Amino acid sequence: MRSLAALAAFSLIPLAAWAEDHLGANGYGYGPRPAFLISRLAEGDLKSRLTSCLGQQAEPTLFSIGHRGAPMMFPEHTVQSNVAAAGMGAGILECDVTFTADHELVCRHAQNDLHTTTNILTTDLAAKCTTGFTPATADTPASAECRTSDLTLAEFRSLAPKMDSADTSATTPEAYQGGVAGWRTDLYTAGSQTMTHAESIALFASLGARFTPELKSPAVEMPHEGFTQADYAQKMIDDYKAAGVPASDVWAQSFNLDDVIYWIANEPAFGAQAVYLVEWSDGFDEQNPDSWSQDFAGLKAAGVNYIGASLNMLLTNADGTLAASDYARSAREAGITLIAWTLERSGPLASGGGWYFRSVNDIITDDSDYLVALDVLAQDVKVAGVFSDWPATVTFYANCMGL
Repeated sequence: MRSLAALAAFSLIPLAAWAEDHLGANGYGYGPRPAFLISRLAEGDLKSRLTSCLGQQAEPTLFSIGHRGAPMMFPEHTVQSNVAAAGMGAGILECDVTFTADHELVCRHAQNDLHTTTNILTTDLAAKCTTGFTPATADTPASAECRTSDLTLAEFRSLAPKMDSADTSATTPEAYQGGVAGWRTDLYTAGSQTMTHAESIALFASLGARFTPELKSPAVEMPHEGFTQADYAQKMIDDYKAAGVPASDVWAQSFNLDDVIYWIANEPAFGAQAVYLVEWSDGFDEQNPDSWSQDFAGLKAAGVNYIGASLNMLLTNADGTLAASDYARSAREAGITLIAWTLERSGPLASGGGWYFRSVNDIITDDSDYLVALDVLAQDVKVAGVFSDWPATVTFYANCMGL
């Protein structure tokens, strides 16, 4: 594992100097986005309260969680993305954990996303991809599938990260590297570095942040060359134990309930804060218990204390106003602590906010609705924290509201 000194050296410039130069004497800053969103709010109590906090110094908060770092502008799961997120006051940082061919743990959103998050298709390692690049035709989009499990750790380290994107109209691997959404940017891609899971622990600790690793679903059949799902779940926890990180600083996550139950049974100190991730699926109605897949009382009895739910499950349209959903209220009444994901991943909200705001698309009309939704999540849903692709917004709100 690289030392903290090595991590500082292999970032763009030393972390302390970067923070001092760009974020102020205490290393934290909001930047212009919170003020921009506040300026768009309708007149009222929320705008008045938030406006009164403009100009205040940013402070780190556990309420603000960096989703893959700060991927609105930085390549996700890179050193630079997480330094930026911590600089915005995200008190908890995320490494999505997957594994390589030699079963080393690395930070990637999915085991099979290298073709959209790195330059692999333009390197010799493209020959190792599960499915090589296929150019677009008049009838089919361009495609590829490259997995971390296609590569050894040494090979993975040789890749250059990029913004998560693909130009599906491309006829060459080089053109396929494009497709970055207009509301994101590739200005901060050059020099970005990938991380192993162990390196993320060292980096996050050096930044004063806590940890929320997510054990990602494998794209390969398990066991993989003798590596079982239990081995995988245990190895992630072992990295924290080896680094001397207390379990109280770690919120391990998984969409696989069996992983959460494994941690509860085998690593109870970590299992107490393990987060069961859930998301909107077809047929779900945030106001209709008959459509819910989760038995809150049963989960609580099994030792599950946290649920991380997509925004669309926690918000509803109450006579034209954003409000806490019955799903959210029922989970809370069962003693479940809720965490929300993911704010500011939808881009501009003029067209309704897309999937993340699916339950309230008809009343989402402006970027300022990010702040309205955040206020409902904090005050009515009473979430413990909010993931964001640009953590400064959540940090500003939490600081202003004293969360």
